[in-house]
Amino acid sequence: MKRPRLLAAVLVVPLFGAISAVAVPVASAQPALAGPATEFTVLAKDVQSVGSAQKAIRDAGGTVLETNSAVGLIKASAPASGFTERVSANRAVFGAAKAQVIGSVPKDGKKAKNNNVEKEGRGAASKKNAAATKAVGMDPLDDQLWGLKSVRSDLSRTKQPGSKQVKVGIIDTGVDGTHPDIAPNFDEADSRNFVKDIPFDVNGVEVDGPCEFRGCVDPVNHDDGAHGTHVAGTIAAAANGFGVSGVAPNVSLVNIRAGQDSGYFFLQPTVDALTYAGDAGIDVVNMSFYTDPWLYNCTANPADSAAEQAEQRTIIEATQRALNYAHRKGVTMVVALGNQHTDLGAPQPDTTSPDYPANTTHPRAVDNASCLSLPVEGNHTIGVSAFGPSQAKADYSNYGTEQISVSAPGGYFRDGFGTPWFRTVENEILSTYPKNAGVADGNIDAAGNVTPAGVALGVQKATAADGRVGYYQWLQGTSMATPHATGVAALIISQYGKKSGAGFGLDPDKVQRVLEGTASQIACPVPRTVDYLDEGRDATFTATCAGDPSFNGFYGHGAVDAYGAVTRGSQYLK
Repeated sequence: MKRPRLLAAVLVVPLFGAISAVAVPVASAQPALAGPATEFTVLAKDVQSVGSAQKAIRDAGGTVLETNSAVGLIKASAPASGFTERVSANRAVFGAAKAQVIGSVPKDGKKAKNNNVEKEGRGAASKKNAAATKAVGMDPLDDQLWGLKSVRSDLSRTKQPGSKQVKVGIIDTGVDGTHPDIAPNFDEADSRNFVKDIPFDVNGVEVDGPCEFRGCVDPVNHDDGAHGTHVAGTIAAAANGFGVSGVAPNVSLVNIRAGQDSGYFFLQPTVDALTYAGDAGIDVVNMSFYTDPWLYNCTANPADSAAEQAEQRTIIEATQRALNYAHRKGVTMVVALGNQHTDLGAPQPDTTSPDYPANTTHPRAVDNASCLSLPVEGNHTIGVSAFGPSQAKADYSNYGTEQISVSAPGGYFRDGFGTPWFRTVENEILSTYPKNAGVADGNIDAAGNVTPAGVALGVQKATAADGRVGYYQWLQGTSMATPHATGVAALIISQYGKKSGAGFGLDPDKVQRVLEGTASQIACPVPRTVDYLDEGRDATFTATCAGDPSFNGFYGHGAVDAYGAVTRGSQYLK
């Protein structure tokens, strides 16, 4: 259930024709252009106005670098000061925002990390025709995957393990396509990387660190962040008698990278990834992130400067256009509800924005009617909350009847208070781990052995008879719940999808109906208000569950059920 979009009257632009641009003359009244070369994102007033917006950029002293014509988002370069005011004065431009300084000088500083994942205790086959459905079995480490059993993937794969025709896009930090559990399902040909590594921010604080590859662009089968590979494994690690298997072990994985190594997800790459998903025939995308630098994008928050307000309005409009575009193209979009332990209908103050560049954060009250956390509060999204092995809502998980659709296993380190399971990594989610990230984290040594630090975190190594080696780590977060739901969505498309011309797929609204309709209902706890004081959390984590078993703020329509989806889903397609 999505809340009414109260901003629609302001933000929706009628697409009934191009608007002629009016060049802004360079006059003494205009702000002077000054400062080092800087990247900006400029959003055209509508998609018919792209050409006029490009001209406005040039007239304002900028250079067009690239254009996403599907939504009218343009990357431009210009001097740091004065450009946004000049270009935004043009009628063909909706808004503009500064992205990053090009060529900043490194200084001493700690690496910035966008911690969208809760941690404690420390993405070729799609080009082929689908073979006849054939049951697949379980893999050696699957007995540790309580989440896989919770969504009944062990049963669903006996009927529908997934079709190679179904493409799942991983919009994340990358996917290690060489991992032995990922490689059999990895579609390198369709994979894309929309980000360039950022060694340091404008203040000289390390962001992604030194570039590992020439040109600072990682290959499409590479993941330095580890987050995307973990997500991909939960969705579709191959059932190949090795390591772990995923919820939909036969579908195709496509890396559509929009996240930096450090975990930041900026506007231009996320929009590019979404529109690419629509153009490339991707069936479902997993989005376990929020778009930086604002946890909540507000149209006119009094705590923000005029430039910051304009930036957030631009992010809202560009993201909504991209979500609408992908939905029109047949993409089902599954999104993490977030790890801020808040009711998204009554958000707590935002103390983390803007999180980039470093040292720019300031506290803000969040007005629910005019502030959006994106993409989860965007159009056509399926929001997923997280629960632990006991099916208790994870302490960190966002909730609330406004945005939630379904719930899924996300891990809950502090689950099982009063039992031996309390504060154990086995309460989290085990999935694939890139070796290069493990070495960088200090959890794997240069020889490929798990270090004592890795052992303490539960990092595991599997070696096949032919010498292939795979690594696995435990994580928790709504980032881990979302891929369970994405995997079930992929099975729904595999089971009920239809050929349409040269393509294959299922309408996203139908996928959502099946996903929600076949979810296993879970009632609110008794009492409805849950505190996490025994678990060591403070009063801000206290949450109240509103609703009934058919739909409530902790679990939505229920826990995703892969077996129910492939056996009972047809009744929701009528």
